[in-house]
Amino acid sequence: MKQEWEIKKLGEVCTFLNRGISPKYVDTKGVCVLNQKCIRDHFVSYEQSRRHDSLIKPVGPERFIKVGDVLVNSTGTGTLGRVAQVRNSPKEPTTVDSHVTIVRPKAGMFYPDFFGYMLILIEEAIKEAGEGCGGQTELARSALAEKFFVNFPRSLPDQQRIVSILDEAFVSIAKAKANAEQNLKNSKELFKSYLHSVFAHKGVGWVEKALGDVCKIERGSSPRPIDKYFTDKPDGVNWIKIGDTKEVDKYIYKTRQKITKEGALQSRFVDNGDFILSNSMSFGKPYIMKTQGYIHDGWFVLRLPKNIDTEFFWYLLASPYAMNQFISLAAGAIVKNISGDLVKKTVLPIPPLKEQKTIVQRLDALSAETNKLEAIYQQKLNDLEELKKSVLQKAFNGDLKTTL
Repeated sequence: MKQEWEIKKLGEVCTFLNRGISPKYVDTKGVCVLNQKCIRDHFVSYEQSRRHDSLIKPVGPERFIKVGDVLVNSTGTGTLGRVAQVRNSPKEPTTVDSHVTIVRPKAGMFYPDFFGYMLILIEEAIKEAGEGCGGQTELARSALAEKFFVNFPRSLPDQQRIVSILDEAFVSIAKAKANAEQNLKNSKELFKSYLHSVFAHKGVGWVEKALGDVCKIERGSSPRPIDKYFTDKPDGVNWIKIGDTKEVDKYIYKTRQKITKEGALQSRFVDNGDFILSNSMSFGKPYIMKTQGYIHDGWFVLRLPKNIDTEFFWYLLASPYAMNQFISLAAGAIVKNISGDLVKKTVLPIPPLKEQKTIVQRLDALSAETNKLEAIYQQKLNDLEELKKSVLQKAFNGDLKTTL
């Protein structure tokens, strides 16, 4: 640490460091409330904010956010630790809910935007400091105040100079990231568009059939209560959950949990090579089994006849052509799901088996090329994120002397 810099506990440089309120939500009027979804990529967004009835439960003046405050997500696996500074005055009185901590610096101690960058620097450490399990990871106020140290130059002009350099660097990096993200999105959309056109423009010999006429559809089932049947013993059998899937994969190779053989007797067996379709959470996603196991009632298993190629069928059900039908048939305001009777009504274009295999070869080749492009764009995004961290680290080591 250079002589003109100081290092202190975060709690020592703040006048206020506390969680927000437990809101009484209303649809209109009331006070604007920011939540975890409003804090992402170091920006505060008001799009997913909600309203709180302050007549039922008043909000203390110290819990209204102000310019210079840093908001820290303080609960939840995957969300804990994300930070964003309030750089512009809210358009209306605004607070945060109890899952977010307001960190307010001491007046006159920091150039305002420097304080925001200072907390971005320790963001990764905050993410790793949460305690708990099962999606309920928490970061206590005392831990945030006492366990984290921040370093800064005493000189406000020096802080302002660092902010100027970081602002310039972060704007350039943000533009590059936006371009890479758009290219990544374009490559995905291009493949989806081609996939849709394959099934929308049917050729000679194609027939349209309802899904229920193409294959036998069986819904999974769960033993009750399921917690009773989870096991770590070697003789346990695979229990297939949505969490065992990956967004980019069409195969399920292994499972994270097992259930007892007694529980399996009350569930639905699926074999290596079987085709399953999600009915909740990642609704309407098809997968091909590369292992054996048992499925709960959030899955359908589709038993395909010999004249249907499994890989072709995956492309068909993964296409916008089929997915749009699933969405139109589904019910549920928050979590979409679809009954076995309704999913059977999905109309699918089926070519002869020989053409199915030809289509698979063509789509496999295009998918491979698309994946290469996506890997390039994703690596670009990763590199830019590392560059961002590197610039930030140099700034707080006192190594940034001139603008970038």
